[in-house]
Amino acid sequence: MSELVSYDFADGIARLGLSNGKVNAISPAVIEAFNAALDKAEQDRAVVVISGQPGILSGGYDLKVMTSGADAAKALVAAGSTLARRMLSHPFPVVVACTGHAVAKGAFILLSADYRIGVEGPFKLGLNEVAIGMTMHHVGIELARARLTNSAFNRSVINAEMFDPADAVDAGFLDKIVPAEQLEAATMAMAQQLTKLNMTAHRNTKLKTRKALLELLDQSIEIDKQHSL
Repeated sequence: MSELVSYDFADGIARLGLSNGKVNAISPAVIEAFNAALDKAEQDRAVVVISGQPGILSGGYDLKVMTSGADAAKALVAAGSTLARRMLSHPFPVVVACTGHAVAKGAFILLSADYRIGVEGPFKLGLNEVAIGMTMHHVGIELARARLTNSAFNRSVINAEMFDPADAVDAGFLDKIVPAEQLEAATMAMAQQLTKLNMTAHRNTKLKTRKALLELLDQSIEIDKQHSL
């Protein structure tokens, strides 16, 4: 697989590792590699585990692309939104091991997964778009609305508030946190537990549960394509 997204498969679990510079920027090439890895995981009928680098899951979209022009920015956001939708409807469980900071698109990766384990430490998680001069896109708003608590939704989307790992659990970005040295074991224990699910029942229940959200995201992706960021 691509160096940007590594792929390892064993015992029913596919491990996807994001690696693109010191902030794990989400670029068009990363999204292409991410989708290729999900294709492979689907062929392998695997529980998916996504992780970043020590200290960071991702700092968000590649700013070089986002500032290179309106068309490039809209195309990258559309590709990222489509990836989020794909993760939410993936036929097998998706776990994210949040290795540190998760900002903007990094936080949306968390909001697109079925289970999220983070690490304790001086890390920031959240949606900083408003703070850096970006009006939140429709897909981002609806995904955050669906996965965050009402209070955290407003604080995060409208105020660009960032959360430490413990508060990120309360907000809805994470499901649990563990000391950094326990992240590997905790993540693999959860992934192994999820391999025991009936995958047909998992897939069908996930699609039933998220039917309205997926339809709303499809509409929002099209709306976002027509508006500047």
